[in-house]
Amino acid sequence: MAGGSAIRGSRVGAGPMGEAERGEAAPRMFMSFWCSRGHESRPSFATDAEIPEEWDCPRCGLPAGPNKENPPAPPKIEPYKTHLAYVKERRSDKDGAAILQEALDKLRSH
Repeated sequence: MAGGSAIRGSRVGAGPMGEAERGEAAPRMFMSFWCSRGHESRPSFATDAEIPEEWDCPRCGLPAGPNKENPPAPPKIEPYKTHLAYVKERRSDKDGAAILQEALDKLRSH
């Protein structure tokens, strides 16, 4: 079959390939970051860019650091709290009983 598309493998509006139209790329350097599970990621940074102290591991999502022997600790995940748990943190049982009694008295007076 001889009548194929002339732009096969390219998207519409892609333009010419190569650096000529986009300009030259900035000089890059690669840094290694390790998470607590031992995964290594090597993102690239411009040579004049400030390197972050932590990087999210693309494999597991844990924080990763530049020191392989001492990676950042995983974040502490706190359990889900119900509305009642938050109320109990703010009010003592004595306060709760007083508020309940006040509400009951108000209902009974109507």
